[in-house]
Amino acid sequence: MKAVILAGGYGTRISEETSVKPKPMVRIGRYPILWHILKHYSYYHIRDFIICCGYKGEMIKEFFLNYHLMESDFSIDLQDKNIEIINKKTEPWKITLVDTGEHSMTGGRLKRVREYVGDNTFCMTYGDGLSDVNLDHLIRFHKNQQTLATLTAVRPPGRFGVFKLDSEQTRIHSFLEKPNEGAAWINGGFFVLEAGIFDYLESDSTVWEKEPLENLSRNGELSAFKHTGFWQPMDTLRDKHYLQQLWESDDPPWKIWT
Repeated sequence: MKAVILAGGYGTRISEETSVKPKPMVRIGRYPILWHILKHYSYYHIRDFIICCGYKGEMIKEFFLNYHLMESDFSIDLQDKNIEIINKKTEPWKITLVDTGEHSMTGGRLKRVREYVGDNTFCMTYGDGLSDVNLDHLIRFHKNQQTLATLTAVRPPGRFGVFKLDSEQTRIHSFLEKPNEGAAWINGGFFVLEAGIFDYLESDSTVWEKEPLENLSRNGELSAFKHTGFWQPMDTLRDKHYLQQLWESDDPPWKIWT
């Protein structure tokens, strides 16, 4: 199964870091948050990634182009520039990096990678959030629901958009991006999607979290997988510092790999 990562936004609320790098490249420990997300998916044997680049996307490309060298021991002959890898260390990942436009919205970025996704079920998430969500359980739930889209529902701080669940607590019957009144569950990302969702995407200006999710929910095609474990976005510098503190602890909650 493939996983699409939205990694092209500006990250204006964490501009202290993103003025010089794209948000997914902000480091938690030695590695950018994007690496942590890929490690999470890889733990569940999802290792074919499509990364939607935009703002400063060349930095994401450079990171993966140089990753095997930075992780491995090697010797280099500076005269003839030959490099010998001594102790190769890398990840079993296939990564497709796609320039989806500097100004595209989330739905527009997703629409631009349609040809790379194919017609099979795929995962999708944002390049700035960490969780310990069980992806095997999420995918199994999605297949049982038989809807075009499933999102991971989490319990949030109050600043996020909310939605209402039906009586069986699995189907979303209304979706509001940022309403005035709070509610119990929000969109935590970590989607499982069918190719049919591309019919809901119109152009680069399409915001995935608005008309597409609203229309999917209106048509009974959006399910909610409730996750009550760890979930934390990196929206602000304070969030970044919090994640850093967790990473430096004995047991960072999203680190399910060894």
